Amino acid sequence: MTRSRWPSLDDEIPILQSLLLIGTSDLGAQQPVIWNIGAIAKSGHPRVLDTNRRILLAFAAIPAAFPLTMFDITLDGIAYQEMHVDGGAFAQAFLYPAGLTRQRRVRMAGGQLVIPATAYVIRNGRLDPEWATTERSTMGIAARAIATMITASGINDVLRIYNTTLRDGIGFNLAYIGTDFTQKLPEPFDQGYMRALFDYGYQRARRGYDWAKQPPS
Repeated sequence: MTRSRWPSLDDEIPILQSLLLIGTSDLGAQQPVIWNIGAIAKSGHPRVLDTNRRILLAFAAIPAAFPLTMFDITLDGIAYQEMHVDGGAFAQAFLYPAGLTRQRRVRMAGGQLVIPATAYVIRNGRLDPEWATTERSTMGIAARAIATMITASGINDVLRIYNTTLRDGIGFNLAYIGTDFTQKLPEPFDQGYMRALFDYGYQRARRGYDWAKQPPS
């Protein structure tokens, strides 16, 4: 398969209404890759189904926890393979590539009307520090440091998305795991914890979800 570049935004309406974007990480190139799987699905290419399945597998491939995904790429007539894993290696969350709203920013700067738009961001994680005892060993310190980096990355991603919506005149709405969810995770993928977390989100949605209009302080 061959990747195409993003289209220019001569008219942002049909483009913004038809995007389904998924992010992965190209480990060899150390670059994030954003896939427009809606456009891939509409391309009519005979490998559409296999390609989108591979993208979804790569998107879910937490490094070292799940198998990575290899993509066969042809560039200038030469065959390569790319190694892709979860996009969280670069960003826990993203809204859209900056180039997609270039024309919107030009119109806003010129005092022209722009299409009203609203972003709904769901962060499946906490946005507050979570205290934990750290074992005084090399592995214990390394594990806590990695967990801290992942948490900080997620918080910074939400802040970046918020600043992007302010820049582009887009409404911001955020859902995340609040401080009122107090159950502790005893081990990764614990069934009891996951059920409690699901019920937490379900009950909040059932009451009419109170979307945050800005990230917590």
